[in-house]
Amino acid sequence: MAEWAGVFPAVTTKLTRDGNVDIRATKESLDRLVKAGVSGVIVLPMLGENASMSLKDREEIIRGAIDVVDGRVPVLSGLAEITLESAKANAKLYESFGAHGLMVFPSLGYKTDDRETVEWYQAIASASSLPIMIYNNPIAYGVDCTVNVLNQLVDTPEIVCVKEETGDIRRVTDMFVELGDRFSVFCGVDDLIVESSALGVTGWVSGMTNVWPSECVELFNLCAQNKYEEARALYRILTPSFHLDTHVKLVQYIKLAENLVYGAPEWTRAPRLPLVGEERDFVISTVQLAMETLAKRVKKAA
Repeated sequence: MAEWAGVFPAVTTKLTRDGNVDIRATKESLDRLVKAGVSGVIVLPMLGENASMSLKDREEIIRGAIDVVDGRVPVLSGLAEITLESAKANAKLYESFGAHGLMVFPSLGYKTDDRETVEWYQAIASASSLPIMIYNNPIAYGVDCTVNVLNQLVDTPEIVCVKEETGDIRRVTDMFVELGDRFSVFCGVDDLIVESSALGVTGWVSGMTNVWPSECVELFNLCAQNKYEEARALYRILTPSFHLDTHVKLVQYIKLAENLVYGAPEWTRAPRLPLVGEERDFVISTVQLAMETLAKRVKKAA
């Protein structure tokens, strides 16, 4: 079974101005990420506008990712569904498309209680042979995979990892105390990565890695090597931009940041609309300040 560790960017789905999937730009961004040293990629996360994509779109994205990554790192797909029937069916389909694993959301249409949450993940795990990362984001989805829930999933071997996105840094330690190393624990919040690394997380599902992959890999590795003084210096440059990953408009924010840094298309699918006015100016100024400071950092190190 999979043993995932390292930086796994939650990859944005590149679109044309009229809202169609731009598979060429998506594949180019995936290749850029892998060449920068990420340890895995996750297509069709929330950041990849999963819920806005048709099944045809999803197949094109998964197959395109498998093609361009070409075995260099694992390719996971987000699995975000309303009903258990569709979740199980699509788990099988995504496996047939070539995905190496799944990042599974709770039901998007109903806030399950603990018993229902356990059943949701156990049933999806039984639908394919793919390893599963639980996407635990109760702030956005209202369902919390608590330590108690995870304790009831320890005998489900397909579930190998938890993306921890409660925003409560204490949860990391609580999981290790109660569950040992049964699950890999990934930080799911960009502006908590150094804190989470200090507590022992094994990986990072990151949004802003789409923008600065080399720097984010460097930051994660500095923490893994206990070089926290160096890590803090880089973290302080990136954290104002990392805060953009926690906003309800993180898709627009991160896509605009990608456009500023390396020219990727910023377009999103409605109901999301391009940023305008003061909000757009704020994102641009935040990202440009990081770009300028990172450039000075490189120059100083040369």
